[in-house]
Amino acid sequence: MATFVLVTVPHPPLDARLGVYPGSFNPPTVAHLEIALTAREHHGLHRVDFAVSTVTLGKESVMRPPFEERLAVIEASIADVDGLGLIVTEHQLIADIAGGYNVVVMGADKWAQVNDVAWYPDNAARDAALAALPTIALAPRTGFDVPDEHALPVGAELLDVSSSAVRAGRTEWMTDAARRHHEATGAWAP
Repeated sequence: MATFVLVTVPHPPLDARLGVYPGSFNPPTVAHLEIALTAREHHGLHRVDFAVSTVTLGKESVMRPPFEERLAVIEASIADVDGLGLIVTEHQLIADIAGGYNVVVMGADKWAQVNDVAWYPDNAARDAALAALPTIALAPRTGFDVPDEHALPVGAELLDVSSSAVRAGRTEWMTDAARRHHEATGAWAP
């Protein structure tokens, strides 16, 4: 399975520390940007790449907006932010996506999924995937536990921000680029 860079980003120095933030970002939110930037600063990273799977695990039926349109909005959302990149991958499991990175970034809700054996053939496969992860950086979410050693210091005002809530009408939580696109096209109308 291939991973390729979608957005042109400067090549980091050979000793650069890199982070990856897997997700569908449908649509990208202000919390996604803040979490990525917090992880970058907290872990001394050169860059954090938003990683979008061609087919997101557990979200295989997402059709709206089309994949290429979503990528364009993510790219526009991070274009003017130093230290953020965008990659597209055919990998679905976070352990596979995170291969080669120093830090993997995710929300506490995603961390719960990563630990859920239902996404793996068995307990041994889940345990192997967890063992393969690089340093873990977790954004707290309401209703989910985050081990202190993995917690990112994000503001309480971001705990409930989610793409699901945006699709249900909380458009003020979209990035500016996502909001402009939504207003022009109705891409995320409930």
